[in-house]
Amino acid sequence: MPTQQTLKRAEKSPGSPNPIDIHVGTRVRLRRTLLGLSQEKLGEALGLTFQQVQKYERGANRIGASRLFDISRVLNAPIPYFFDEMEGAAADGISQDSENTAGPNLLTKRETLELVRAYYKIADPAIRKHLFELARSLSD
Repeated sequence: MPTQQTLKRAEKSPGSPNPIDIHVGTRVRLRRTLLGLSQEKLGEALGLTFQQVQKYERGANRIGASRLFDISRVLNAPIPYFFDEMEGAAADGISQDSENTAGPNLLTKRETLELVRAYYKIADPAIRKHLFELARSLSD
């Protein structure tokens, strides 16, 4: 049962998406991208247009319970996945969409997701390890 404080934190200004809807949409985009699915392919699997998927991912349209259930099945993710890390992000209404932030938002960036996918496509574990060590040394 939500408390008054929880409800107050989730309030939004008129015309702007609810922070919780933005967070859930961000998690949909993260999972979709990790699986290498386009918005069009996800939309086809759900019987939606890619524009509708875009609106869900931006939080412009709220994802209802039955739609979230369908999305979780298509993306092979449990329902709680879409609310993970919400306390520090959407529930407080704090935007974490800064290019220079190395927090949880870093994991939602397309560049990061593509890099991780490419890294794990490297079949030779020794090459992966060298690449990891190179990246680590360059970041210091």
